[in-house]
Amino acid sequence: MSRIAVLDFETTGLSPDQGDRATEVAIVLLENGVVRDRYQSLLNAGVRIPAFITELTGITDAMVRAAPPAKVVMAQAAAFVGSTPLVAHNASFDQRFWTSELRRAGLPAPHPFACTLLTSRRLYPAAPNHRLDTLASFHGLRRTGTAHRALADAELAAALLHRILDDLRSQYRVSAPDHGLLMRMQSVPRAGVPRFLAREARAEA
Repeated sequence: MSRIAVLDFETTGLSPDQGDRATEVAIVLLENGVVRDRYQSLLNAGVRIPAFITELTGITDAMVRAAPPAKVVMAQAAAFVGSTPLVAHNASFDQRFWTSELRRAGLPAPHPFACTLLTSRRLYPAAPNHRLDTLASFHGLRRTGTAHRALADAELAAALLHRILDDLRSQYRVSAPDHGLLMRMQSVPRAGVPRFLAREARAEA
């Protein structure tokens, strides 16, 4: 895998369709599995942050009032990502906000998303659950910052992605796992994953 961008949002709620907005975005850019760059910013979407979100994330109304406007941040984030494919943990959540915030900024969102939650469900059925922090403990991954802040969560998801790719190489003999493989695998039923990966390994040989 050459380049991939791992994304995380903090938000005011669960759904942009219900008026929820992003409060923070972070992106970790990986090249051949190595972190090459990071982008992080709070963003001011002009909305109030619910008290329970402030309690969860530590992000306050005062913090976002002092942040750049959402459209400025999203333009910077889109330029940072470029055409690089994206990965997120529970990607359906982050993809909805990525698409919604870019649309509000008048920008396209063509990026394909792979999901470390879906791939982990298929590769690690023995994990107690497939939340990001649980998987980090399961694999002995080190958190670099506070949970529910975008950069710390993006870096932890990037570490999980690195472990997934290592396991695909070492356990399943897929020598060059890429973003396309992750997207294909996440739609395969769990019982069919060994056969799917064996076929992928043979195709590389």
